[in-house]
Amino acid sequence: MSTSAFLGRQPVLNRNQQLIGYELLFRRADDAATATPHAPLEADTQVLVNALNNMGTNWLIGNKLAFINVGEAMLTSDFLELLPPRRVVLDLAANIQPTNEVVSRVRYLRSLGFGISLDDFSFDAPSAALLELANYVKLDVQSLSTAQFQGQAARLRSYPVIRIGERIESYQHYNLCRDLGLDGYQGYYFAKPETLSAKVIHPSFSNTLKLLNLLRADAPIKDIEVVLKSDVALSFKLLRYVNSAAAGLNTTISSFSHAVTVLGYQKLYRWLTLLLVTSTENQHLAPALQKTAVSRARLMETLCQACGLSSEHCDNAFIAGMFSLLDVIFDMPMRTVLEHISLPAEIHDVLVNQSGALGPLFHLAVALETGDAAMPSLAQKLGLDPDQLNLIHTAALAWVEELGL
Repeated sequence: MSTSAFLGRQPVLNRNQQLIGYELLFRRADDAATATPHAPLEADTQVLVNALNNMGTNWLIGNKLAFINVGEAMLTSDFLELLPPRRVVLDLAANIQPTNEVVSRVRYLRSLGFGISLDDFSFDAPSAALLELANYVKLDVQSLSTAQFQGQAARLRSYPVIRIGERIESYQHYNLCRDLGLDGYQGYYFAKPETLSAKVIHPSFSNTLKLLNLLRADAPIKDIEVVLKSDVALSFKLLRYVNSAAAGLNTTISSFSHAVTVLGYQKLYRWLTLLLVTSTENQHLAPALQKTAVSRARLMETLCQACGLSSEHCDNAFIAGMFSLLDVIFDMPMRTVLEHISLPAEIHDVLVNQSGALGPLFHLAVALETGDAAMPSLAQKLGLDPDQLNLIHTAALAWVEELGL
């Protein structure tokens, strides 16, 4: 019997908080609670090969990299030669023993074009012997004291490596890494930051919210036109969108009423929700957060379709996923954000209480993002098997990459 496995991912960012790649989180379905990132080589690596081959043309595009955790068994196996070397960075465990065989294998893999990363690095760890072969070094902000972290980061300056702070889960962690001039960041802070103090909603946000409310109320086109005419940025973006090649039109549209008619209320609503989470001006916000919101939206929509629910439910699932991080984007409690916008009860329930018909889809989508051990049982409740889930997950991620966020 073939072993099933779940695939998750965590963004790896450069110092400008732009995505350079993803660490792929890998768990076996029957061992999800105890899976370790550096699991020994097993038959289920096939899942990873399949996913990477699919991603090669889909969401591992441009300069995006896949960081893959590799233990000694996997390092010395033929499996690695199946992967696209220019797209893959091998994350070597800190406790990997630098035997002659391991050193020469790492040297050979680097010569093929693989990136080499030393995970959870410390100068005291066995993997430090491989430092001259590494392109990336990851320092765990939580396993070292602040003084140790600063010391290790300073010592690494004299090596030609890209220094990445990992397990960044708070603004304090991020600040420490930024102040030390690290080259990159990784951690859940960039997928689900803490909600801080409330902020006033920016004018362009309030116009977007106003439009969403008008569309929900099925208001006349002339009322929608009034709002668009009052917001230069919004109207520019709408006309650019409606005239883009993606819209597949033969004629150029320059009137708002024509744009709204061509798109239709449903498509315009979808576009505005996308705009709402991707046009934030909050400087503390990582671009990866916006991407998380859009990925979650698409994932919830596709899960909803796979469960055979109606198109209205699927639309609601998309909006719920998209809006599930609005509390962080606006920096205010979710209830307060939702006072500004009228939403179907089904969406309201899942955003405020993580309950209702869309609750199970939301919990599964979040579990997929974080590699939560509850993932298999959540999937089972929805009648989805691991292979189906991996297909849905990678297809959703591919869709988001194609948006070019």
